[in-house]
Amino acid sequence: MDIHEYQAKEILARFGVPVPRGGLAYSPEQAGYHARELGGDAWVVKAQVHSGGRGEAGGVKLCRSEEEVREFAATLFGHKLVTKQTDANGKDIFRVWVEAASDIEQELYLGLVLDRKSERIMIVASGHGGMEIEDLAHEDPDSLRRMVVDPAVGLAEYQSRELAFSLGLRGGEIAQMVNTVRACYRAYRDLDAMMVEINPLVITKSGDLVALDAKMSFDTNALFRRPQILELRDRSQEDPRESNAEDHGLAYVGLDGDIGCIINGAGLAMATMDMIKLAGGEPANFLDIGGGASPERVAQAFRTVLTDANVQVILVNIFAGINRCDWVAEGVVQAYKSEGLTLPVVVRLAGTNVAEGRKILEQSGLPLITADTLAEAAEKAVEARARQAA
Repeated sequence: MDIHEYQAKEILARFGVPVPRGGLAYSPEQAGYHARELGGDAWVVKAQVHSGGRGEAGGVKLCRSEEEVREFAATLFGHKLVTKQTDANGKDIFRVWVEAASDIEQELYLGLVLDRKSERIMIVASGHGGMEIEDLAHEDPDSLRRMVVDPAVGLAEYQSRELAFSLGLRGGEIAQMVNTVRACYRAYRDLDAMMVEINPLVITKSGDLVALDAKMSFDTNALFRRPQILELRDRSQEDPRESNAEDHGLAYVGLDGDIGCIINGAGLAMATMDMIKLAGGEPANFLDIGGGASPERVAQAFRTVLTDANVQVILVNIFAGINRCDWVAEGVVQAYKSEGLTLPVVVRLAGTNVAEGRKILEQSGLPLITADTLAEAAEKAVEARARQAA
């Protein structure tokens, strides 16, 4: 689960990370009020959306008067911000963050992520901040410093000092960097985070380290024990299809194709999408109904797939172990009738009670397309899509 920049800053500040003073605004007038309240002669106004690359997309601006703050905020509210990290629909802007401008001497990068290869938390830092980490890794890979933290020991102070030294920091900057890294690590560890990123972490002309931007994402599976984090969820920034599926216990990721997929098991789902691509089609989604799927759960999966207006064909691919093919077949028939489906539906069943499942499909009297293998199912789905387009 992702959160907004201002929320990440509030969390990190509680752990001891220095952040600029700022205020959250829900209207241009409120943005101007925050500028006046903060004082000074320059402020940064930032659209609060779950995406990087906001500056390049026109979602961030340095303003030098209260009027300019209000005018720029007015161009953001009620509009969508399209960045290189969003799809063509962009993200809706309902709130902006206004903060006092900082006098920047140097920009750094600091990030903490889970390195699945080493099964450790990895700290990544660079003396060149303000760039997307992917661009930085491509353009200047030698600038990146990496350090892994043993979870049995935790982050040692000498590691933070070594990191500060490697970035060329001096004097009081080193102590501030040590404190910042340790604070980020504690926030990561204590809140079940999946990522903490400060980009840029700046050194001001007065020698202070300040987090000018911050991102945090959290392990969805751990939110049951982090209610204070779950409260920060902003559904307006999520794909409504994915939110709806999550509410019903389904694992769903929306894609750009037109062949809807209903599958059990993440590995089988990935293989099915690959097979659709190989057959010349484009999957519209990843949807895993999980184990022990009841007819009602299968019917809900159909309703979830049908929320995507681009879907022209539905492919059901079930390899039943914990599941039972007859349950799935009953769910397919139930969904077809209750939803008044007119789209082609391709069904491939294998595993437990497969004979009973196929019999239910055959006796339903519905124009369902059946297949014996995954390759055959993918080919029939693509062929059905071609007939739809003809």
